Amino acid sequence: MTSTELFFRKELAKEIRNVSRLMKDETNVEKKLYYFSAAYGVASRTYRYSFTKKVLLAELVLQTSYSSIMDRIVRIKSGDVTVPLDEIVFDTIVEGLKKLADAIETDAPIQEALEMILTASFSTSGPGYYLMEKRMFEL
Repeated sequence: MTSTELFFRKELAKEIRNVSRLMKDETNVEKKLYYFSAAYGVASRTYRYSFTKKVLLAELVLQTSYSSIMDRIVRIKSGDVTVPLDEIVFDTIVEGLKKLADAIETDAPIQEALEMILTASFSTSGPGYYLMEKRMFEL
């Protein structure tokens, strides 16, 4: 691994940890999501300077997860309260981000961390919430 690749890997891990800390400390749902958007932003910038398939995959999952949760917030604001946005969603994402940062820093597999984040965001969709109510998965 080149020194450039190592530098960007460490910087990405550091920024993802910062995002998880900011999300954990924040009480406002919209601001939590705002901080979460920084995770896919930094991943996108990282692979532009030091491309890896892992970071590309992480960026895709992070951006998709952000979009799903943003969609739920918009629906809630418009009066649709059929699917709540529980704190456990953000708690799970925070834990997933920590695992993702650790995996990136140590060059370990990232699948488990991404699955946590994606499953949490999926639970905010109609189908995801329904499956969670059926106890097919839990956060």
